[in-house]
Amino acid sequence: MSGHNKWASIKHKKAITDAKKGKAFTKIIREIVVATKEGGHLVENNARLRKAIDDAKEANMPQDNIKKAIQRGTGEIPGAIYEEIVYEGYGPSGVALIVEVTTDNKNRTASEIRKMFSSHSGNLGETGCVGWMFDRKGFITVDKSSGDEDTVMTIALDSGAEDFENNADSDIYEITAAPEDLDKVKAAFAEKNIPVVSAEITMIPQTYIKLTGDEAKSMLKLMDALEEHDDTKNVYANFDISKEEMEKNS
Repeated sequence: MSGHNKWASIKHKKAITDAKKGKAFTKIIREIVVATKEGGHLVENNARLRKAIDDAKEANMPQDNIKKAIQRGTGEIPGAIYEEIVYEGYGPSGVALIVEVTTDNKNRTASEIRKMFSSHSGNLGETGCVGWMFDRKGFITVDKSSGDEDTVMTIALDSGAEDFENNADSDIYEITAAPEDLDKVKAAFAEKNIPVVSAEITMIPQTYIKLTGDEAKSMLKLMDALEEHDDTKNVYANFDISKEEMEKNS
């Protein structure tokens, strides 16, 4: 799963940087609104809302913004009505892509997402065309400087993680778990005072397509375009690009 993890690590660091600049506040607020609407305002009973609030705090979002977003989700104060939509399609060299969006205008968003695909050697497909190529998993990364391999692996597996990876070309340990076990595994690291770099529910590809050169560059441009769109929540893809090339083009 190296292709996914390298992108996920770079994406997480970039997202936090952008959020601190105010660029990602809108996406976090939307996630808080939708999470509250679906699961209620009680954080202890709503894992999705807990994650959204954690992201907001990590991005240094003012507490008042968080409170107002929750109130919009409960209906206490008025606001836009958001709809969650999943798009599926193909990028350069047939790379499978899943794009999750939160929008208040699905016709506008569909048109803009379709244009992004076509502008970067890809095409938007029908619902279900690539979803079967991915597995929904909890995904946690831990910086290698936070602990030795045996310690981190033991904490992960003892707390219910399904898999642990230590790739030589990465500076993070990569841990996967069943979605329902994500919070339990994350809590186990917190108890040992080992910080996690990221913890999220994600879509892990079953197979990968290796890209180099112009194809890799085009793929990363498409990923950046999709990630930068205001309505985009998550983008998943089954490409495998070397760490050096990815960092050079990201």
